[in-house]
Amino acid sequence: MASITQLIRRFLERPGSIDLVPFERTVASAGAREERIKGLAELPEPSVDDLAEFCAIVREAAHRTLGLRPYDVQLVGMLAMLSGNVAEMATGEGKTLSGAMAAAGYALQGKRVHVISVNDYLAQRDAEWMGPLYESLGVSVGWIAESSTPQERRAAYAKDVTYGSVSEIGFDVLRDRTRTDVAELVVPEPGVALVDEADSVLVDEARVPLVLAGAADPGGAVPEMAALVRQLVKGYHYELDDQARNVHLTGKGIDTVEQALGLALYDDAATLTEVNLALHAHALLTKDVDYIVRDGRVHLINPSRGRVALLQRWPDGLQAAVEAKEALSPSETGEILDSITVQGLITRYPERCGMTGTAVAVGDQLREFYDLKVAVVPSNRPCVRTDAPDRLFEYAMEKDRALVEEIVEVHATGRPILIGTLDVAESERLSLTLSGRGLECVVLNAKNDAEEASIIARAGERGAITVSTQMAGRGTDIRLGEGVDELGGLYVIGSGRHTSSRLDDQLRGRAGRQGDPGGSVFFVSGEDDLITHYVADEYAKGVPDQVLVGHAQRVAEGVNMEIHRNTWRYTRLLEHHRSLVLGLREKALRGRSAADALAGAVPERWAELEEEVGAEVLQEAARQIVLFHLDRCWADHLAYLGELREGIHLRALGRLSPIDEFNKEAKPAYERMLAEIESRSIATFETAPITSEGLDLDGAGLNRPTATWTYLVQDNPFGTEWERILNRLATKVRRRR
Repeated sequence: MASITQLIRRFLERPGSIDLVPFERTVASAGAREERIKGLAELPEPSVDDLAEFCAIVREAAHRTLGLRPYDVQLVGMLAMLSGNVAEMATGEGKTLSGAMAAAGYALQGKRVHVISVNDYLAQRDAEWMGPLYESLGVSVGWIAESSTPQERRAAYAKDVTYGSVSEIGFDVLRDRTRTDVAELVVPEPGVALVDEADSVLVDEARVPLVLAGAADPGGAVPEMAALVRQLVKGYHYELDDQARNVHLTGKGIDTVEQALGLALYDDAATLTEVNLALHAHALLTKDVDYIVRDGRVHLINPSRGRVALLQRWPDGLQAAVEAKEALSPSETGEILDSITVQGLITRYPERCGMTGTAVAVGDQLREFYDLKVAVVPSNRPCVRTDAPDRLFEYAMEKDRALVEEIVEVHATGRPILIGTLDVAESERLSLTLSGRGLECVVLNAKNDAEEASIIARAGERGAITVSTQMAGRGTDIRLGEGVDELGGLYVIGSGRHTSSRLDDQLRGRAGRQGDPGGSVFFVSGEDDLITHYVADEYAKGVPDQVLVGHAQRVAEGVNMEIHRNTWRYTRLLEHHRSLVLGLREKALRGRSAADALAGAVPERWAELEEEVGAEVLQEAARQIVLFHLDRCWADHLAYLGELREGIHLRALGRLSPIDEFNKEAKPAYERMLAEIESRSIATFETAPITSEGLDLDGAGLNRPTATWTYLVQDNPFGTEWERILNRLATKVRRRR
């Protein structure tokens, strides 16, 4: 029976309102068949035409091959995913097995399935772990990682089910968009996307475009600028806004910089940009919080997972400014050939589903951006974890002192403790403090994330103290050691509230797994970033109350939701243009559209060359010419739209909608691009050296980048220059009111 809450949510169509009753009935029917299936020496060939029979077969197959008998709720989660939903299943409830069973169900319908995870480690681990189950069901499985060769990738994608991280699959899609030979393609037509840690992938990663760049050249920033802004004083030479997302020079700061540089700053746009970038890197990006330095390189830290964000960087100017700040050699930079957002990548798939421990909180976004609904699957055993009220303090120093005392006191009982910190620097400070008190702890943060599985696996042992920056997507259960049950189970402590309640819930969820005992508590101060960044105007000094903390999280979540929505507003038209261009490219790559277009435009030249070199050679030359100019013009189009978006916010000062103005400019730009592709292709064809050996690419000036490279570009966290100006104006208006 559905609870009253579920009925109300269903009536209101709120996240988590999917009716589980049909799935539960199917699972109950499967239970009635279990003894018969168990008695069979060989399992019958599975089919999803009879879901109850499929549930019974896949349950027995999992038991025989993996030693795991799926709980009823795991089968319910599988059925929810097979129906195209995101299944919310608590930590420790066996999402990996549920996802594998759902993937097998889709594959047995003849659909190609990509199981998309947050990192390469989970992709490989889960594919290999679930491999025997897939094999027993007659389903082939493969996986890809950053180190996979093109041949290995093709082999993996040829399987019925392919595991891969969202970035690697996205990069493969981007690379395929530059291929000039069908035989070089790697990624097959999309079928089903089954997304693990769906909220992390579909929401947290959705603001980070994946980029393919080419013609890489050394980048760089002026080291003198980094040295100059290092001398500036906060509050005197520059000021930050209320949320510490923007920084600007004061009048005194402008005078100081102009005197040091010997020029009028606002008369030199290039120098002004260099100064602003250096100031942003200095004032708004903090080492061991936003990034770490390892092996002479700057590595960004993923804010939602606390890990190094592999292959991720800020826009080139800001990236170079941070490198100059840290006195590092500049990393390579290059022209963007193409890009794709996570949203654009996932919506390529005709069918989508997923699983995570925290989906309801982002259910509105999943529905708005991906047309996905959430099915809340109950836990196999009731959660008996004790979640204590937040410990609230006025000052951070008080909070830190109380946090350490709590750890010392609980550790004396032998109870294992998992402390979740908000950044790398905090985890290392806490580790040093605990060492000073004679306590040994294991630190899991962005500096040693390669060791994470073994660290997490030991976190439930008696007397263990584990310090972690973020637990979302760690992918390893914490099992309790001997005698830990009697001590109260794993004790989770949060050193501060995250900007998303989901991340708090994911940390809490590490305790109380499968009915285990456990406890959790968060320590919060009025000096925490959550308070000072998002509710500074509403916080009068003193100990903050729980209502204020909850309000601050809702404000932060609203800000991130608006950033996501705004990103999609700007990319929606671009995604439409991209799909049209890809349609044209596909016709040129696989068909005769390039040859037909050039033969129709320059019939005399075509007839002459066809007689000289033959139809087949000429068609291939036409394909290469059109594909080159299509790719070249698309890269130019992306660059133009990037510049357009950077400055479009100025129009808001004239009471115009920047989004509407952007779309108004982008549409004719697309038409101009199409005309440019045609005119350039014709011009090249008229003069290109084409012989019986084929088209001389160098002689025709059709040189593609000698190398391409991929990365994720973190959208400028401070917005455009005009966004920053408008934000400052808006802040002043609010204060006057």
